[in-house]
Amino acid sequence: MNTATFKTDRVQRSRVIEQLVLGQATSDGAGVKLTRVLGQALQQRLDPFLMLDAFGSDKPNDYIAGFPNHPHRGFETLTYLIAGRMRHSDNAGHQGLLETGGIQWMTAGRGIIHSEIPEQKDGLLEGFQLWINLSAANKMQPAGYKDVQSEQIPELVTADGVKVRVIAGSSHGVEGAIQRPDTEPLFLDVHVPAGLSFSQALPVGHNVFFYVYRGEVAVAERTVSAQRMAILRNDAAADGVILQAKQDSRLILVAGAPLREPIAQHGPFVMNSREQIEQAVEDYHAGRFAAGI
Repeated sequence: MNTATFKTDRVQRSRVIEQLVLGQATSDGAGVKLTRVLGQALQQRLDPFLMLDAFGSDKPNDYIAGFPNHPHRGFETLTYLIAGRMRHSDNAGHQGLLETGGIQWMTAGRGIIHSEIPEQKDGLLEGFQLWINLSAANKMQPAGYKDVQSEQIPELVTADGVKVRVIAGSSHGVEGAIQRPDTEPLFLDVHVPAGLSFSQALPVGHNVFFYVYRGEVAVAERTVSAQRMAILRNDAAADGVILQAKQDSRLILVAGAPLREPIAQHGPFVMNSREQIEQAVEDYHAGRFAAGI
């Protein structure tokens, strides 16, 4: 654990909840059961975020087959593993083992083919995968990959005892494990004891949501139960959000700068136009996603 010193974020006026979202049960990969919390219907509203999947099961048949080789182009992914172990490998020669509490940041860029396979035969596998768009100018950059293990993720604990894992962006002056230009993503894992609150300053122009994965959290007296996502209203007069825990609670808080560009998606390819999607499909089938091409 990397516990950092910090300054206190003071929020004068909290954003409020605009919409509550209940994810849809689905499966992906080779039959991995998951909940799709953020899908295509919310991509414009939550720009630059394209997708959020939550997965969690202690039944091996729900996850053991994993996600065999599949392609991506045009965006980035953040995988955060709360419990379990996941092996990554790709056609650029990267290999890594994601363990409990760690993250994987992958830039698909102009093209990558990779697999994500649970490296356990039983027990709990739980976590999130978030897709973050790339700007038009950066969609065809070389692919990249980074593992950050749990002990390398900065953490802070407020005077009240709220624990925050700063995965991307910054919180209370603590820089997270990942910093990205253009979209400026914030990704926090916040653990709030019952009866306490947590304040996070937020840029006015960013789109913001949070997902409660344990307990129950309120914003301005509106309650969000576990397995619910809350979209926060964009308000030029608000300087952040104040979260209050009804019981011991855990949530991920996500914010980012919108790109305000056209979004064209076909499965694992996210570009700016239908023509670019067609080119991505053609390049993949022609073997042009090979490393270095």
